[in-house]
Formats: sequence, structure tokens, C-alpha cells
Amino acid sequence: MIVFRLAKSRYAMDLSGHGAELSGGRWNYKGTRMLYTSDSRALCTTEIAVHVPMGIIPEDYKLVTIEIPDEMKFDTVHINKLPRGWNRFPYAHQTRKIGEAFIKKGMFLMLKVPSAVVQGDYNYLINPGHPEFKRIKIVRTEDFHFDSRFFRR
Repeated sequence: MIVFRLAKSRYAMDLSGHGAELSGGRWNYKGTRMLYTSDSRALCTTEIAVHVPMGIIPEDYKLVTIEIPDEMKFDTVHINKLPRGWNRFPYAHQTRKIGEAFIKKGMFLMLKVPSAVVQGDYNYLINPGHPEFKRIKIVRTEDFHFDSRFFRR
């Protein structure tokens, strides 16, 4: 399986989940390491774009292509099991509880979750503390330039 991640250049090789640990996210509280990845380059782009103020084009980003062995099992969060408003901002307590439980249980390397930004697409949350984490590999990093039309006022 291939997943993608967009990161500032200086963090492109860091798969530790430290960024999510510092800031928290839709699926984790501050203090919990988690690596957010997407099932496509397009979803990565959109996930970054929704967090950047209009008129500011993100610069100095790398697209990281990550390979996960196909035999790795993952858990899935089904959208019909999520509470109303799960995809709003600020982040719902319920989604964070799901992500926290995924990390604490440690049963799976990944959790497949619906994108709050693009209906029908998925993000893959990776547990950097899972014993199989060492089997994932960065297979490519490349400079990434955002299309300015995303950020017009």
C-alpha cells in the first residue's frame, strides 16, 4: 500500500508523529504521537489547503511517498458510525477519543478514517509506537508546489 504525506522540507523525513503530538488534530489530543497520511496526493493537498489562510501559498513543502507492506492489517472507522458534526472545526471530542483508543490499544499499525475535507476519500493514521512501524519505508520525497488558485482571496 502506498500513502502520501505533505510536510515542510525540514520535517519530510520525520515519521515520528511528533508534529501531531505537539499540536493535536482531529484524531488525537496534544501529547499523543500519530502520523497523518492520505490515500492520494490530491487529498494531501486539500488537507493542507484547508489549514492555510487565504492568500498565503504554502512554501518549502515535500511530498513524501510511504510504502506500507500489503499484508499489514488496519482498522477502519466507518463514516456511518461517527456522530453528527464529526467533520467540523473545532475538532470533535469523539473523533479524538477514537484516535486515542487506536493508539492505546496498539492492535493495528494503521487506522483508516474518512476525510473531513473530501467526502469518499480516506486518511490513514499511523501509530509510530506499533511494533510493525519499522516496516514502513519512505520510497520517495519530492519538492511540492501548491497551485496558487487554491489560495486566492
